[in-house]
This record gives sequence, structure tokens and C-alpha cells, in this order.
Amino acid sequence: MTYSTDTGRVVVIGTGLAGTRLARRLGSAAVLIGEEAHAPYNRVLLAEVLAGSYGADVIALPRHTGTHLRTRAVRVDRAERVVRCEDGSDVPYDTLVLATGSNPVLPPLRGLFAPGAAELPGGVHAFRTMDDCLALSRAVAPGVRAVVVGGGLLGVSAARALALRGAQVVLTQQSERLMERQLDPRSSHLVHEHLTALGVEVHTQCRVRGVGVADGAVRRVELADGYVLGTDLTVLACGVRPRTGLAAAAGLDVREGIVVDDELRTSDPRVRAIGDCAQHAGRVYGLATPAVEQADALAENLLSGRLRPYAGTRTLTRLTLPHEAGPLDLAAFGEPEALPGDDVVQLADATRGTYRKVVVRGDRLVGGVLVGELGTVGALARAWEADDPLPDDGAPLLHLLTHDGGL
Repeated sequence: MTYSTDTGRVVVIGTGLAGTRLARRLGSAAVLIGEEAHAPYNRVLLAEVLAGSYGADVIALPRHTGTHLRTRAVRVDRAERVVRCEDGSDVPYDTLVLATGSNPVLPPLRGLFAPGAAELPGGVHAFRTMDDCLALSRAVAPGVRAVVVGGGLLGVSAARALALRGAQVVLTQQSERLMERQLDPRSSHLVHEHLTALGVEVHTQCRVRGVGVADGAVRRVELADGYVLGTDLTVLACGVRPRTGLAAAAGLDVREGIVVDDELRTSDPRVRAIGDCAQHAGRVYGLATPAVEQADALAENLLSGRLRPYAGTRTLTRLTLPHEAGPLDLAAFGEPEALPGDDVVQLADATRGTYRKVVVRGDRLVGGVLVGELGTVGALARAWEADDPLPDDGAPLLHLLTHDGGL
């Protein structure tokens, strides 16, 4: 089977946000290979499907109009420039793009895997794919006891979704606060309060030691302090790890992720990598915005033949936690925690439930976090992304915090 285009044979492995966007931009110039049976979907919105806010079809990504092979790529033959697939097909390429994404991190909990077992026991779910989401949706019901392990962005989203479905949810977080990578202590406390108002029991500085299995399913979650949580449903939201096995087996340079340069080339110039699996300038992003920007930069390079370097992405995290009393909206960017010598501007209104903080280092805006009324987030994000020196008097920065009418 041969696929010929003006840009040569371009094969994209991975049907996540990065791979699907690139394939759509290339049109018939791309062959898309993905192992999931579902049509490509927006993984960011899986929590909304679990919460019952959206149907699975609502989060589907726009379709790639070219060839889409639903099979697993098992080997890359770089000498022959062929992708070997699980269904026996061999797909030749002139340019290969690895958009293989990431796998959920499964913590080394005592009792999680029986000797020789390769699958999770009953009642335990990762939360990474549509199949994970649909399995959780089938398992959750009002009154079901659920334990979520991990209090990062994914764990918070999963706990909120399960609570909205009527589950009795306990969220365990090993560090001292929720979403510690994105939020400062005050904004994290507001998220904690929001989850508590939904009925979620939140435990921080709480390490899970193991699980107890009865009749083939996990029924206990054992904490390091000896406390035991009864559970019907356990969700592992302990982060993700770049999916690099295919690249490593092909002899490409792999560190934390698949190493790429500013043209998103791997150590083999005929092989590119984008999205969660790629490591650019020493960094693996694991976020939607960099995946989209990398896909767009690579599409322009492949379609035009002109170099558009990818210089990295300055990422902003946004999250909305709906509640019948009103949603909690938050946004965080850069470094919301100040270092010694940094200047901090904070504005808070407990009555309106709003909190805004920005961190200035020297003459640069380096980070911030906003909770509630996000009218200022666009202006702040633009100022941060531009990375231009701030005026000496600081007034424009205060205006950025309050230009929507103030607090």
C-alpha cells in the first residue's frame, strides 16, 4: 500500500489532540494511525463526560479527511522507512510523526498487582482514555464509595465529576495542597473549599500505601498512617508519563520524552515528534496548548517547506468547577509562587469569592493566579506571553488586575 502526496508520504502515529490536528491540517497528505476504537476526541473534556455534562460524541474532534487506520503501531523500521502494525499492515513513510501521547502513572501500591498480573484489579481505574471514562461512568452510581488517589488537576476534575454523579468521594493528595503545580496556597485552599462544598472529603499530606483486594476487586485503600478507607471504586490520578516505547525501540534519542529540536525533528531527521510524548528544550509539557502549537508549526513546515521554528509554549491552565451555587473559575500561568526579591500584587474579595495575584521579577511579569471573575485573564496572559519589560510605576499592572471594574 502506498500513500503519495505533494509533501511525500506523511504518517502520523497517535489520534490525540496533537496527531489529529496535524493530520487535519495536512489533509490527504497524512495517514493517521491510532489504536483506540473511538473516533478522536478531546481528552481535556473527559471529566465533563464522566460528570454527565456532555455525551461522548460531543467531545469528538473534527475528523481527518484522509486515511485513518485503526490499529496499533508495533514497530518503526527506520532503515526501510515503514511502520509495522498489529493488524499486519506495513505503512511506508517519507516523514513519520510520533504523536503517541502519554500513559497514566500507576503508583507502586502494595497489593495493586497480583504476581504476574498485567491488568488492574476490579474496581480500580486509571482516568486517561475514553474507555477509562466510560468504564467509570458505568461503575459510578449514587452512594458508591469512591477514592481518588492524586490531587492534581486530573484528580480534582475526577473527584468533582464523581461527586456530581452522587458518589461518596474521598480525595487523597500526598503533598500539602491540591494542584500544587499550578496554584499558590490561597487559591488551592479555595479549590479545597469548593470540593468540600460538593461533599468531597479531602485529605492532603496523605500517602496511600496499598490496597486490599476481596473477591477480585479492591475494597480497601490503606494509608501510610494505618487508616483504612472502604471503597467500591478507586481512581488513580497520579500523573502521566510520555509514551516513548516505540521511539526507544527504534533507536531514537529518548530521555524523559522523545527529544526534538526547534523543527520538531528527532535524532532521525525523517522522524518528528509532537504533543505529550515530545521533549523540547529539556521540557515535556503534557498540556493541550503546546500540543496544538507544535502541530500547527509542523504542519506549516511540511506544507510550505519553509522553516517555522517552534520556540516553546508559555502555558496557561484554566479550570471551571461547576456548582449549583455558582461555578468556581480559575486560571494560573507561569510561576504563581514568589521567590525572595519578587514583587507580588494581590487583590481579594471574600464576599465575591475572587482572588487575584501576580508575581513580578525584576521588570517582568513571571506568573499569576486568578480565582472567580476572570475578566482580566486575557490581558494578563498577553502581558505575560509578550515577556516585555513592565513600566516603572506599576500602575498599568494594577490596571490589568482591575480593568473589568475592580474588586
